[in-house]
Parts: sequence; C-alpha cells; structure tokens
Amino acid sequence: MWRILRQTLRTGIVTEPAPSVTVPAIDAERGAIERIHQDLLAILGQALTIRQVDAGSCNGCELEIHALNNPYYNIEGLGLKFVASPRHADMLLVTGPVSRHMAEALRRTYEATPEPKLVLAVGDCGCDGGLFGTGYASCGRVANVIPVDATVPGCPPPPIAILRGILAAVRLGQAPDRQRRPDLPG
Repeated sequence: MWRILRQTLRTGIVTEPAPSVTVPAIDAERGAIERIHQDLLAILGQALTIRQVDAGSCNGCELEIHALNNPYYNIEGLGLKFVASPRHADMLLVTGPVSRHMAEALRRTYEATPEPKLVLAVGDCGCDGGLFGTGYASCGRVANVIPVDATVPGCPPPPIAILRGILAAVRLGQAPDRQRRPDLPG
C-alpha cells in the first residue's frame, strides 16, 4: 500500500485542465438541448413520467438513456422523470428487439399504463428489429407487439436524438386528430 501511495505522490495530477475556450459544436448542441427543453415545457406545462422497458437490448441504448439524467442534459430539472411502475407513467420508452420471453411482459406493461399513453421505440432494434430481426427467439421490432407512436433510429442513438424523439411523441400525443395503430392481437 505504501508503494502505491508513493507512486501516486510522485506522479501527481495527470489530468489536463478544462478548456477555457468554447467549442462551437458543443455550444450548438447546448442550444438545441435548450430549445427542446423549452418546446417540451410549452407543450406539457407539467411533468412527463417515463417508464423505460428493456425488451431484449444489448444495453447500448440504455447507456444513452442514462446520459439524459446527467447534468449536461438534465431532464429531471425539466420535469421529465423515469418511474419504476407503468401505472405512474405517461410514456413507455422501449429498447431492443422484443425477445419472445419479454413479449407478454411488454404487453402487460402497455396495458398497465394509463391512457393517454405514448410509446417511443428507441434504437435500430426497437424500430425495425435491427441486427436480430424476427426469428425463433425474437419478435423483432416493438411495433410487432404493441402500438408505437414514434421511433428513434440509431445504434445507439445519441441522447439528443432521444430527446427529439420524446418531443416528437409528445407532439403527436397532443395532436387532436391523433391516429394510432390499432392494438395488435396478443
């Protein structure tokens, strides 16, 4: 242990200081995030609760979804929060191709979500089955199991794309002439 401590003291701080100059690309993304936040607040005027369901993904999309809760995107500060129960949710955010073992659980989660409910399929696998498609162990895309309002393609999609997808789903949900796909047979 002393050897490690001596090595640490000899090496010192190895990180570099934060840049003092602003980077235009980061500023542009930050501006886009602010606009999405303002649009969501204007439409909702209140909180939106989201139940995230992993229907069989590789967890790449989940890492990007978790990034939404970091201080950079700060969706909690906006009033969007993730909940543990579908009974408290306004939106289902589903990732991955739906595995045969998760199909019934996803249907039950959908049924437990109160109306008006929104469904957002995230990632290439959730949108169109991705690499896995439909097979003996996979039902394929989320829309093969439950009705979907909006999709966010990408493998995995960046957090800002997921934010845009949430905004698109909320806008569709607010439309007076909202057309949903009919419920699929169980």
